Amino acid sequence: MIGHTALFLGYELRNTFRNPVWPLFGIVQPVVYLLLFGPLVAGSAGQSTADMLTAFTPGMLVITALFGSIGVGYGMIYELRSGVLERVAVSPAWRPSIVLGRTLRDGVVLVLQSVAVVLIALAMGMRASLPGVAITVLLIAVTGLFASGIGYGLALSLRDENGMAQIMQFFALPIMLLSGALLPMTLAPEWMQRVAVLNPMYHPVVAGRALFAGDLTDSSIPVAFAVMLVLAALTVTWSVRSLRRLAG
Repeated sequence: MIGHTALFLGYELRNTFRNPVWPLFGIVQPVVYLLLFGPLVAGSAGQSTADMLTAFTPGMLVITALFGSIGVGYGMIYELRSGVLERVAVSPAWRPSIVLGRTLRDGVVLVLQSVAVVLIALAMGMRASLPGVAITVLLIAVTGLFASGIGYGLALSLRDENGMAQIMQFFALPIMLLSGALLPMTLAPEWMQRVAVLNPMYHPVVAGRALFAGDLTDSSIPVAFAVMLVLAALTVTWSVRSLRRLAG
């Protein structure tokens, strides 16, 4: 089990870092938000740049985890069409390791992307608690497992790029707005604040802001880890079972 998962993880990492264009492009969007949207938020709220970055960067990390990791399903659809995945699925390898190796690869890539975004924010003047940043990166990795589990599950269930893109576009905007990643939900009306609690991505954003601010005992932190761990386990299990149905 562990040996097969490590084998697939090593294979996927070698493929990814052989052509690191996509991981690099994955940090472009959060950096653009930091450069262009962040100053707008700081100006409207009367904040300093350092305070704005401390509050804004955790939201950008969550956005990176959600949209960067869920998009991995497109690559799996290509492998389904070419027949590569079916051949791997009927091999003697432990089948869950095929998905687990990819999911762990996504987690490694996301951690590296998160560190790069944090370093850029620090260079822009952000001040944040270093233990809080380290715990946030761990939380972002778990969030990425949840998102990549959705991506692989959708790819194996739909097997169609257009259907997957439609579903992602339908949910992307409300999830992003109700997460509070761009603007704190404290600015929203009361009914939106209540709905936001039902959005899974809201919890890592709130916990990340508390961690960056150095409040390591905030109650939002264990809540965020619990929500993300449960959802990650469910979505990865879903994608593994979908692969088993593919192999028959």
